[in-house]
Order: sequence, then C-alpha cells, then structure tokens
Amino acid sequence: MSISDHLSEARGLLKLPRASLGSLAARDGTTYPFVSLVLPALAADGEIILLLSDLSDHAKNLKRDPKASLLFDGTIGLKEPLTGPRITLIGEVRQSEDQAADKALYVAAQPSAAMYAGFGDFHAFRFRIVEGLFVAGFGRIHRIAPHELIGS
Repeated sequence: MSISDHLSEARGLLKLPRASLGSLAARDGTTYPFVSLVLPALAADGEIILLLSDLSDHAKNLKRDPKASLLFDGTIGLKEPLTGPRITLIGEVRQSEDQAADKALYVAAQPSAAMYAGFGDFHAFRFRIVEGLFVAGFGRIHRIAPHELIGS
C-alpha cells in the first residue's frame, strides 16, 4: 500500500460519526487522562468541530488545559480489531470564535445535535491537529503531519 493510499484511508477515518476524546483531568493536584465519547464534525480547513456542554467534565478539562487527543476507530465489527485501521490525533481544543457558523456546520454533520445545539450551555469547540498516528493494521503505523491530513 502506498503512502497516498494510507493518507486517503486516514482522511476517511476523520469522517467517522464518533470518536473518543482524551483530555486532562485535574484531581487533588494530579493530572489524569480522561476519555469520553464525542460526535465530531470535520471542517473544510481540517480542524475538527466538537459541540460540548459547559457542564461536562471534558469541556471543563479543555478550558483549563487545551491539550487533547482524538481517536477515530475504524475497527468496529472486525473479528480481530488490532488488524483494522484507526487514527489518533494529538492537538489543542479551543472554543470556536464563530459559534453560529461552527454550530451550523456541526448540526449539518450531526443532525441529532439539532435538539440541543441551541441550549445555552453548549458551545462549538475546534480541535487543531498537531500530529496524527495512523495505524493501518497490526504493525503498519504512520505518523502524519497536519498538512497531509488536510489535503484532498
């Protein structure tokens, strides 16, 4: 499989309807990884839009420390999941500067969010990719720069 095939498959994973978001939780002066399920939306500029409630632990974590990770898992349904594709992104998450546009984009990608997107505690956030780690299957691992993932 060529690198362009890997990039195409990795980009395809970013369009999956759900992902796992890892943020950093602070408890009693210690930082712990905290993972939760999110429904992402891919923006045209390659950033990932998330719609998060101010009441959620992950939103509170990200406001305190924007460093985060997203896992897009393409292995669901495989008999041997470690042979399947997945991509882990590391980056930073910040509240969107254009709430109306990003919420509209988000709801277009995740129509079920329309019922709560207008609630006052929900805000659009943007995940800016620093690096991707694409696992094409067992032992086939590729680090991918943001500009490679954003390509067509």
